[in-house]
Amino acid sequence: MKLPKFKVPIFLSTKVLLTITLTTLTIAAVAGSILYQNYYSLQKEKTSLLATLGKNSDELTKLKARDEFKINKAQEEEIKSINITYNNSISAFEKLTDLKAQKQDTSKLDSLYAQIVKFLSDKNYASASASLANLNTQIEQLAQKVAASTSTPTTNVPQNNPPPGSGFSYQAVSADGQTFNVSIIAADLNATKVIVDTASDSDCSNNCPVLPLSDYVSRNGAFAGINGSFFCPAEYPTCAGKTGSFDTLLMNKNKHYFNSNNNVYSTIPAAIFSPGSARFVSQSLQWGRDTGVDSVIANYPLLVSGGNISFTEAPNEPKFGAKGTRGFIAAKGNIVYIGVVQSATMGESAKVLHALGMGEALNLDEGGSTALWSGGYKAGPGRNIPNAVLFVKR
Repeated sequence: MKLPKFKVPIFLSTKVLLTITLTTLTIAAVAGSILYQNYYSLQKEKTSLLATLGKNSDELTKLKARDEFKINKAQEEEIKSINITYNNSISAFEKLTDLKAQKQDTSKLDSLYAQIVKFLSDKNYASASASLANLNTQIEQLAQKVAASTSTPTTNVPQNNPPPGSGFSYQAVSADGQTFNVSIIAADLNATKVIVDTASDSDCSNNCPVLPLSDYVSRNGAFAGINGSFFCPAEYPTCAGKTGSFDTLLMNKNKHYFNSNNNVYSTIPAAIFSPGSARFVSQSLQWGRDTGVDSVIANYPLLVSGGNISFTEAPNEPKFGAKGTRGFIAAKGNIVYIGVVQSATMGESAKVLHALGMGEALNLDEGGSTALWSGGYKAGPGRNIPNAVLFVKR
C-alpha cells in the first residue's frame, strides 16, 4: 500500500525557525557579553600590573640612589680590602718565621710587624697596608741576602757545569746567561741506598713530630741527607689544626706508605728509588704501592723530565717566582743527586739542573726548612722537619 506524503505545515516550520534564530541570537549575545567582560577585566589587570611594575622600577631606582645602597657597596669594598690586608699580614708573619728558622736577626722587622698589628687593632687599615708593603720589601731584601749566602765560602767558587761523579761539590753553574752557586752531593745507586725517614711511624694529621736533619742522619748512619717534602710548620698561623703534617705520598724506610688513601688520584710528581735505578713520575697516581723499592717521595714541581726542562713559573708568581734557596733530588743514569741551588727562582732552578745535565729532577721543601748534610751542614740547619731523604751505604 502506498503511504501518503507528510508535509510540515508552513506556519509551524516558520515558527520553529524563528525560535531557533532567537535562541541563537540570545546565546551569541550572552557569549559576547561574557567575552567583553573578560576582555575588560584583563585590560584592567594589565593596566594595574603595568602600573605596579612601573612603581617597583621607580622604587628600585630610588633605592639605588639612597645612601644605604651606596654605603653597603662601600662597606663591601672595605671588607674586601680588610681581608686582603689581614691575609697579607699572615703571609708576612710566615715569611718572618722562615727567616728566624734560618737563624737570621729579624728584630727590626719584628718591630715593624708589631706596629702593623697595632694598626690593625686600631682599624687603621690604610696605614697597616702601607707598612706591610714596606715590610715585605725588607723581608724580600733579607731573603735574597740569605739565599745568596751559604755556610760554604762564596769566594773563588770554581765554575763547572758537569756535576760531580761522587761526593760533595760546591760549584758555580752557568745557566741562561747567569751564574748560580750550587751545593750538590752525588752517589752511585749501585752502592748507595736512598731512604726516606719520618719522625712519625704512621699517618699524622696534627701536632706531628718533627726532627732536625742531623738526627735523621745520625740514627740511620747516613753519609748525606736533605730535607724532604713540603709540610705545615707549627709557626704558621695558617697551619693551625695540622701542624707538622704533610699530605703527599711517601714510603719510608719501614715500607709504610703515608697518605696513601688521599693520593690515589694525586697529580703531584714523585721519585722512586730502587737498587741501581731511579724513576720519576709526573703524577703520583702513576705509581702503585710496591714495597719492593727502597723509597718513594712525592713533591712539586717536577723540574726536569726526560732531560728537558719541565717547569717555568708564571710572571710575577709570588712563591716560586721569588729568589730563594731551592732544594732538589735528581738522577742521571745510575747516579743520584741531592742539593740546593742558591738565590734562584723555581724556574731558574730548573734551568740550572738542566745545565748540570740531569735526566730527572724534583723540587723539595725550601725556605726555612732548607737543610743539606754531608759530613756536617752544608746548608741550614733550618727548622725541624717531619721527613728527610738520606743516602746510606748499601
